Amino acid sequence: MIVRTLRETKATDRHVVTPHWESTRLLLKMDGMGFSLHVTTVYPGTTSEMEYTSHFEAVYCTAGTGEIESLVDGSIHAIEPGTMYALDKHDRHIVRATTQLTLICVFNPPVTGREVHDDKGAFPLEE
Repeated sequence: MIVRTLRETKATDRHVVTPHWESTRLLLKMDGMGFSLHVTTVYPGTTSEMEYTSHFEAVYCTAGTGEIESLVDGSIHAIEPGTMYALDKHDRHIVRATTQLTLICVFNPPVTGREVHDDKGAFPLEE
């Protein structure tokens, strides 16, 4: 059984901070669950363009407001508490945070925790 708290995990190297967001990775590849689980805070007023070419991601919003724009078809969807979106086709997208967003993110395959976004906004697949 794995038991962790957000507070204790934030005090470890599983807590990653960037200029646009910070993410606490509660589960990583090394935990052997087959997916990774993150609590991500997206800072208000930020815009992040991403495309996870090696991972699928599902996201559930618990707080804040913003939007996600598909760069595949141009559609724009509101993000607010209770909204879920899944990047089931490795969709290139933009996340815009109107207020601070709190997102629960699941990645498959799991990330190792060492990844950084490349110039396309993707995490490389690490074996």
